[in-house]
Amino acid sequence: MFHNISQAICDRMQFLVERDVKDRAAGLPIEQRLRQITPETGQFLAILLASAPAGRVLEIGTSGGYSTLWLSLAGAAAGRRITTFELLPGKQQLARETFRAAGVESLVELAPGDAREHLPQYQDIAFCFLDAEKEVYRDCYEAVVPRMVPGGLLVADNAISHADELAEMLERATSDNRVDALIVPIGRGELVCRKI
Repeated sequence: MFHNISQAICDRMQFLVERDVKDRAAGLPIEQRLRQITPETGQFLAILLASAPAGRVLEIGTSGGYSTLWLSLAGAAAGRRITTFELLPGKQQLARETFRAAGVESLVELAPGDAREHLPQYQDIAFCFLDAEKEVYRDCYEAVVPRMVPGGLLVADNAISHADELAEMLERATSDNRVDALIVPIGRGELVCRKI
């Protein structure tokens, strides 16, 4: 689907997919697994980012950097940088290795720590991908939406696979008069919100 995927990015994506499979087979605790998006979701995110208005690009929940690589494809085409937040030091290190191996370090800023502490510093958000621990979704949503530019997009992963756990946040988003919102049945389900 994307014609500008370098071999380095393809190789690193494959490495992360294989590691995710091994982690799951080994029964690693959920907080240690990569828990990354599906390739179809990655393509979907890249297409959405490519059509987003001018402004900042944020990702909440870097993990090993798989989704960030998809975002970097659209970012590179439009000259955009991605700021991505990751709380866990082990995943921060893996993400740094991913960005170096894939050759996208100039396109990505890794922000260590809890995104909720950093989000108030950001304005003019054009695109935000949210894929973190589910208990932080509502706080992140409420911090991002007021800071989005008109036409800006917020996409939240796991809207179908974790619908029960995210019910309150999903209800808030789909009834929020600040955004148009829809749950798209791709991957594990993506909540897509467009700032009015």
